[in-house]
Amino acid sequence: MFNKDRWKEILEVLTSNWFRTILTAFGVFWGILILIVLLAAGKGLENGIRSNFGDIATNTMFMWTQGTSIAYKGLPKGRRFTFKLEDVAAIKQKVPDLRFVSPRNQLGGFNGTNNVVRGIKTGAFNVYGDYPDIINQDPMSITSGRFINQLDIEGKRKVAVIGEGVRTSLYDVGEEAIGTYIKIQGVNFMVVGTYRKNSNDGNAEEIQKEIFIPFTSFSQAFNQANNVGWMAITANDNSSITQLKEQIFTVVRENQKIHPQDLRAVGHFDLFEEFNRVLGLFKAMRWIAYFVGVLVLLSGVIGVSNIMLIVVKERTKEIGIRRALGENPWSIKLQIIMESIFLTIMSGMAGISFGALVIYLVNYFLASNGPIEMFANPSVSLGVVLVALIILVVSGLLAGFIPAQSAIKVKPIEALRME
Repeated sequence: MFNKDRWKEILEVLTSNWFRTILTAFGVFWGILILIVLLAAGKGLENGIRSNFGDIATNTMFMWTQGTSIAYKGLPKGRRFTFKLEDVAAIKQKVPDLRFVSPRNQLGGFNGTNNVVRGIKTGAFNVYGDYPDIINQDPMSITSGRFINQLDIEGKRKVAVIGEGVRTSLYDVGEEAIGTYIKIQGVNFMVVGTYRKNSNDGNAEEIQKEIFIPFTSFSQAFNQANNVGWMAITANDNSSITQLKEQIFTVVRENQKIHPQDLRAVGHFDLFEEFNRVLGLFKAMRWIAYFVGVLVLLSGVIGVSNIMLIVVKERTKEIGIRRALGENPWSIKLQIIMESIFLTIMSGMAGISFGALVIYLVNYFLASNGPIEMFANPSVSLGVVLVALIILVVSGLLAGFIPAQSAIKVKPIEALRME
C-alpha cells in the first residue's frame, strides 16, 4: 500500500492513455454527481414542504362542528351544535396526554370580511379570540410589544396583537402602533403588540393581516357567551394526536349528545397525520434517489472494469515476465485492484466536489433572489458523503477484482509468447 514504486507504476498506467482514462473516470464522476444532486434536490423539496406547514406544532389537530348524521336521544339528524367551554374543560380532564387545548373564536371568515377601523383608515382582517397558549401552536415572532397573557384573559382586557400587514394598512410609515386604539366592529381595542409569521407558501401576505384578542374579551364584546368556534389541540411530545383523537371525539359526543357512531358530526384536520404522510413520501423519494444514483454509478463502474480488462490484456507480456521472475500472484492482483480503486475514488471525489459546488451555487441563487415556493436549502448530510465514499471503495474493489483474477490466471510461458 505504501510502496513508492507501486504508486509510480499506477500513475504511469493511468496516464499512458489520458483520453481513455478520462472517459472511464467520467462514468463514475457522473454517477456520484447524479446521486448527490438527487439527494440534495429531495432535501430541498422536503425543506420547502416543511416550511409550508409553517411553524405550527406538527403534533396538532384542529377540530370544528358539523351537522349530525344520525338521530340520537330524541334529537334529529342534521342537527347543528356548537362547542362550549365545558367541552374544553372535559377534554382537558379526560384526555390527560394533551399539552394544549386552545378554544378559538373568529370574526371575518377565513378570507377576512370584518371591518376594522383606525381613524380614517379601514381594513378587512381576520380577528381571532384566543388564549395565550395559541402562540405555542401557531408560533409567531413578536416584533414589538407583547402577546396576550393570562391577566388579559382574567380581566377581559380589550387589547389586541396585530400583524405587520395590519400595521402597514392602518398606520403610516414609522408611526408607533403600541398604545394606540383600533375599532373592531365598533368596539375599541388597544394595540399591545405586533407580530410576523414565517411562510413560503401563497398566503405569506395574508397571515400577516390577522388580529389576536383575548378569548374572554372576544366573547364579551361580540356576544359569544361560552361558545367556542373551533379548537386547536396539541398532544404531549411523547404522545401522538392521531392516537388520541378518538378519545377526544368520544368526550365531545358524550357532552353534545351525539351518537357514538356518528363520524360526520365533528370535523377535524390532523396535522400530525398529514405531516407523517409527507415524511413517508420523502423517505420513498430518498430511496428512489439512491436507487437511480447507484444504478448510474454502477454503469460507470462497469466501464472501469471493462477498461481494466483491456489494460490487463495490453500488459499480458509484462505480467508474464513478472511472474517468470518470481513475483507473487497476490502482488499482481493487488496492483490491478489498487489501480481500479484509485481511478474510481479519484473520479468519485471529483463528482462529490462538483456536486458540492452545484449545491453551493443553488443556495447562493436562492439567497440572492429570495426563497422559491416548495423548495428551500438543498443540502446533503455528512452521512451521505460517507455512504458515497463507501460506495466508491466497494465499487473500485468490484471493478478491479475480475481483471485482477484474469491477470493471475495467465501462465507465464503463455504470456511470454504474446506479442
